[in-house]
Amino acid sequence: MGNIIDYVKSEMRTFKEWPFHAVDSLVLSQLTYLNMRDLVPGPYDDEPSVPIRDLFRAECFERLTGKTFDAESNLALLTATVASPRFRGMTLNYFANEIDTELQMQFSAVTFFPDDDSVYIAYRGTDGTLIGWKEDFNMAFTYPLPAQEAGLLYMNTVSGFVPKSATVLTGGHSKGGNIAVYAAMKCHGSFRKRITDIYNHDGPGFLKEVLDSDEFRMVGDRIRKTLPQSSVFGMLLHQQECYSVIESSGFSGFVQHIPFNWVIENSDFRYLEKLKKGSLQTQDTINDWLLKLTPEERKNFIDTLFQLVEATDAHKLTDLTDDWPKAVLKFLTAAKDLDPETKKFVQSTISSFFKTSIKGLTARPQKAVPALPAGNAESSS
Repeated sequence: MGNIIDYVKSEMRTFKEWPFHAVDSLVLSQLTYLNMRDLVPGPYDDEPSVPIRDLFRAECFERLTGKTFDAESNLALLTATVASPRFRGMTLNYFANEIDTELQMQFSAVTFFPDDDSVYIAYRGTDGTLIGWKEDFNMAFTYPLPAQEAGLLYMNTVSGFVPKSATVLTGGHSKGGNIAVYAAMKCHGSFRKRITDIYNHDGPGFLKEVLDSDEFRMVGDRIRKTLPQSSVFGMLLHQQECYSVIESSGFSGFVQHIPFNWVIENSDFRYLEKLKKGSLQTQDTINDWLLKLTPEERKNFIDTLFQLVEATDAHKLTDLTDDWPKAVLKFLTAAKDLDPETKKFVQSTISSFFKTSIKGLTARPQKAVPALPAGNAESSS
């Protein structure tokens, strides 16, 4: 039993000897969190792809991993990757990274070229910036998100550079998985037909009208969604019918969200039969609560909530956790200064959420977990 680092260290087969699968996708999705600026060419640089070994320079380690959630594990993963017979022949190109506070957008992507004539278009998930988290919350009332549109533009741009003979895959972790699905749905039809697999690793779902659309149906059977057993992020909004449940060593939905905690054995995920009850309850509670609010009310609540967070002078999540007593004090002070109407609305919205949660715990029977079709499970092994 191990994690993705152990998998990369121990898997000696090349992609030609054993085809690309879901664990490989999670490895590449995690690598997108590295800061590759000036190390990997951008989409409009017209430069050749670079071998992944070119990233492995001691003078670049701090730049690559310093702002990631777990710098030590990310460096260990990169180290294992450049030594691995499976990954060391891989090249990278078309690195993009944008943060726009006005648009409330955090977006990053890179394209991997394994040595088996395939292409993996990878989207980064939510980073530690509050802008990134604000954009995630905006999913409750905005479609499409700026990052989803950026992901579509990126895929359409890269599609012009991909060899005609290449097998195309795409995916990402967290919000990155959601963006991959959106881009695959909306990209040029000729390129969409070439995409064989779309990996969404614990990424949020979509509003119901999106899941019911013809565009989603066109790619639905190619989506490989994986969730840790206590998933929170991946159960937000409405879900597709089929997903795989993975054992995670984390003790909570947030910790289980981290790819380094997903359990690997025998070169594959350790699969479970169903999600934990609390994960399903979270989905039901949030969806029921959102149904009680108009899109405008959702926007007002989320904007006000982040307005209070911004009053703490935080720009990253770590700014809140490093000195949380001071952050809480600033948050509460700002809350006192809200005008009476806004304060009443926020209080009633929070009260509604807790009432919905309690009602679900006491009145709703446990929801059955959708069965995973055999074909979807086989695609991950």
